[in-house]
Amino acid sequence: MNRLIAQIEKMKPFFEKVSRNIYLRAIRDGFIASMPVILFSSIFLLIAYVPNIFGFKWDEATEALIMKPYGYTMGVVALLVAGTTAKSLTDSINRSLPPTNQINFMSTMLASITGFLLLAADSLEKGFANGFLGTKGLLTAFISAFIVVNIYKVCVKNDVTIRMPEEVPPNISQVFKDLIPFTLSIVVLYGIDILSRSTVGTGTAEAVGTLLAPLFHAADGYVGITIIFGAFALFWFVGIHGPSIVEPAIAAITYANIETNFQLLEAGQQADKILTPGTQMFIVTMGGTGATLVVPFIFMWLSKSKRNKAIGRASVVPTFFGVNEPILFGAPIVLNPVFFVPFVFAPIANVWIFKFFVDVLEMNSFFVNLPWTTPGPLGIVMGTGFGLWSFVLALTLIVVDVLIYYPFFKVYDKQILADELSGKSSSDLKEKVSANFNTAKADAVLEKAEKKEEVASEKLIDEINVLVLCAGGGTSGLLANALNKAAKEHGEPITAAAGSYGAHREILPQYQLVILAPQVASNYEDMKAETDKLGIKLVKTEGAQYIGLTRDGKGSLEFVKEQVNS
Repeated sequence: MNRLIAQIEKMKPFFEKVSRNIYLRAIRDGFIASMPVILFSSIFLLIAYVPNIFGFKWDEATEALIMKPYGYTMGVVALLVAGTTAKSLTDSINRSLPPTNQINFMSTMLASITGFLLLAADSLEKGFANGFLGTKGLLTAFISAFIVVNIYKVCVKNDVTIRMPEEVPPNISQVFKDLIPFTLSIVVLYGIDILSRSTVGTGTAEAVGTLLAPLFHAADGYVGITIIFGAFALFWFVGIHGPSIVEPAIAAITYANIETNFQLLEAGQQADKILTPGTQMFIVTMGGTGATLVVPFIFMWLSKSKRNKAIGRASVVPTFFGVNEPILFGAPIVLNPVFFVPFVFAPIANVWIFKFFVDVLEMNSFFVNLPWTTPGPLGIVMGTGFGLWSFVLALTLIVVDVLIYYPFFKVYDKQILADELSGKSSSDLKEKVSANFNTAKADAVLEKAEKKEEVASEKLIDEINVLVLCAGGGTSGLLANALNKAAKEHGEPITAAAGSYGAHREILPQYQLVILAPQVASNYEDMKAETDKLGIKLVKTEGAQYIGLTRDGKGSLEFVKEQVNS
C-alpha cells in the first residue's frame, strides 16, 4: 500500500499543473459565477413538481406560471456560461499581459455570447432558435469562449487594433480597439457553423452533442462512474484538489443530465441519468471527498483513543455540511495507508448503490440542483423529489459507509491508543503528511489543553479587511467566522469574509489581506500575481495550522496581525 501511494505521489506535480490549467479553471469559474441562476431555478422545479409525489398536480396555467422563471434562467444557462467562462479565461490571460495592454473582458463576454448564439441556433428557418441555449449547449458555450478569448489574445499581444488620436476619450478608444478582435471572433465562429451545416447538415451545437453522445452514455455506466468518482478521492488522498481536475471535464455532462432528468420526469417517465451534480455532492462526496460523513461520528463514539475522540467531536459539525478538512488533516485520513482503501472505495460503493436503486428499483435520479453545503442525506431526499426510495437510499449509504470505514478505523484507533499508552506524541505518518501537505501536527493543534497562552500583541489602529479563500466557500467560512467573532470580543478592527477561489477577482481590491485555505494553497503563485499588483498581502495556510486557527479565535487574530505587521 505504501508503495502504491508513493507512486501516486510521484505524479502529484503533473496533476497539480493540470488543476491549474487556465481552461479547466475557466470552465469551473464560469459555472461558479452562474451558480446563483442554477440554484434559483431549482426552487421553481421543487414548487412545480414535488407536490406530484403526494398526488397533487397544478393545472396547466399555474404550472406554466411557476415554470416561467425556470425557463428564463436554467433555460438559457449555456448563454450565460458562454459569457462567464470567457470572462474567467480573460482574467487568467490578463495576468500574463502588461497592465497597460489588457484584454477588455466586457468585450470578450459580448463576443462569446454573440458567437455562441450563432453556433447554438438549431434551425435557420424558424427565426430565433433557442433549442440549445440551455444545458444542451454547454459544450458549445465553452468552444465559443475559448476561441473568442484566444483571438483577442493574439490581437492584443500583436497590437492588431484601430488606433485613435489621444484626444479621443478612453471609453470611445476602447470601442475601436475591440472592433477588430470582435469582428474576427464572430466571423470565425460563424464560419465554423457554416462548415458544420455544410458537412454534417446540422448546427454546431447539435453536431457536438451528436458526436459526444456515446461518451455521455459511457460516462453514465458502471465503468464510467467508477473512473470519474474514484479519481475525486484518489487525487485528494495525495493532496491534489480532485474537483479542480475532474469537475470541469464532466460539467457539461452533469448539467445536461440533470436537465434531461427533469424533462423525463415532466413527461411522466423515470429520471434515470446517473451522472449529475447531485450525485457528486450528495452520493459520492457525502460529507466531503471520501464520503466521510460517518467518519467523525465513528471517531467520536467508538474511539478508545482520547485524541481520536477529540478529533471526532471537532469535525462532526463541519463535516455534516460537507466541510471535511478537520477530519482529513486532523486524523489524518489523507496519506494514511490505513484509510486508503475506504477513502477511495466508499465513494465508488456509494455511486454503485445509487445506480442500482435507479436502474433496478426505478428510483428517480437527481433533477434539482441544491447548494453543496446541504447535508448529504437531506440533499439525496430533496434532490430526487422526496420519493420513498430516497429515504431508504440515504439510510443504506450511511450503513454501508460505516461498514466500509469501521474495520480500518479499528486498526488505526488501536495504533493511536498504543501511542498514547506508550507516551508517543509523533509518528512517521504525521511527518509524511507534514511533508506532503506542509502541515503541523494535527493533534497538537486540535487539543485545547496543549495550547500555550500567548502574550497579546498591541491592538491594530487601522481597519483591516481579510478575505479567506477556499475551493467552494465553505471551509473559508470557518476561519472567517472565527475571525469576526474574536474581533468583536477583543475589540479589534478586523472584518473577515469568505469566498471561493476564482470568484474573487471583482471584490479583491476591498481587502488588505488574503488567506488561502490548504485546499487552494497550490494556487499561491497565481494568486500572488494578482495581489502584488494591488498591494495586498497574501498568505497560504497549512492543513493542521488552518484547523487550529478556526478553533482558536484569539490565535487567528494574532495570525492576522502578524501578517499585517510583517
